[in-house]
Amino acid sequence: MDVLAPLRHHSPMPGIVPGKDSQAMQGLSHGLRRTSWLLLAVSLLLASGLATAQRTEGDRASATGAYEAETSVRNQTDGERGAAFGRALAQVLASATGDTAAASRPGVREELAKAKDYVDGYDYRQDEGVSANGSPSFKTILVTRFKRDAVDSLVGMLGLPVWPLPRAKPVLWLAIDDGSGARLVGLAQANAARSVLDQANARGFALGLPGGNAAEQAAVGAIWRGDTAAIASLSSRYSPPMQLLGKLYRGAGGWVADWTFVDKGKVLSQWATSSPDARRAMSGGADGAANALFKRYAKSGSGGPPGRFRVRILGVASADDYMRLAGYLDGLSIVRRVQPVFATGDTLELELDLATGVDGFARYVGRNGVLLQVDNSVGNGNPVDAGDGVSAGTPSSLPAAGVTTFRLGGREY
Repeated sequence: MDVLAPLRHHSPMPGIVPGKDSQAMQGLSHGLRRTSWLLLAVSLLLASGLATAQRTEGDRASATGAYEAETSVRNQTDGERGAAFGRALAQVLASATGDTAAASRPGVREELAKAKDYVDGYDYRQDEGVSANGSPSFKTILVTRFKRDAVDSLVGMLGLPVWPLPRAKPVLWLAIDDGSGARLVGLAQANAARSVLDQANARGFALGLPGGNAAEQAAVGAIWRGDTAAIASLSSRYSPPMQLLGKLYRGAGGWVADWTFVDKGKVLSQWATSSPDARRAMSGGADGAANALFKRYAKSGSGGPPGRFRVRILGVASADDYMRLAGYLDGLSIVRRVQPVFATGDTLELELDLATGVDGFARYVGRNGVLLQVDNSVGNGNPVDAGDGVSAGTPSSLPAAGVTTFRLGGREY
């Protein structure tokens, strides 16, 4: 791959925005509308609750934004599409939260199996390539759009950490040396950095590029020696005061990239990536920057912090009720441990070690009606705040007032 080709041809590229797809969408006329068979197909799709996008000839489906994702599929059958929805939702959770480990968090696996419930619509795209023997190859891509409110509710319910929106757009100061001397990638050479810009988009944020004036071109030496102060000073005309410094060069077996991420003059992270493919080595810069930003700016989800919480369950009137409750709690990955405290009549009190807050737990279990939260009260009739509890501690440290009450199986009290 000639990664420096866009640098050698100093032709301006008007309209290119860093982090956005550079392919111009063709604005073709809609022409004549397809007749009754198409209307019938659309009606059937709408009746199923999902719809593919209406597109004109030449328009290519693509994912844009944190709540859309692209996945490769073998065919367009229901089964293949359903499995792809799960993979796509995992991507969206990673993008929306900024957490690459989001799919492995407690409670997420169960929701991935129900990913269709979160889908707003989908479309297919055919990508053409060249196989190893030089013959044409084709890949089918499923582009899935998810319901933002539903995804946000899931994130809050499970207490997933969130890198809030809108997110800052750091400036990428990238120098590339293929053996003929290092050169700065400026806005006019955006295609040379396309892989890192696209990967930033996939991680839910965007990178900008410097304009590439003479003073900035001369800063290649500062990038190469890792002079973050000099680059921060030069970058002061851009906002925000964040810089991703990268130098890409040939190494043993391929390409090597050294990276430094700076926020308000402070180095947050340094790392290196390497690959036989320059594009892969380059894209690792976006991953490292996203990880540094997530670590610095992520906040706890609205479900509350994890910990140990005391809950009271009403309606446990028989051994069958108890076994049903125990089996249900045992099957919830957000419940890490259950400790019975005491039982009296048809009331059972438990200490739950939760991977989310008790508010998130209440929302999670309330969806299927097995456990429904009821008004909290103690013996003197005073209200108790639902959701009170403590983070890790001994059972004796749990205040008697910090009890959240639920009802089992729809019984009324």
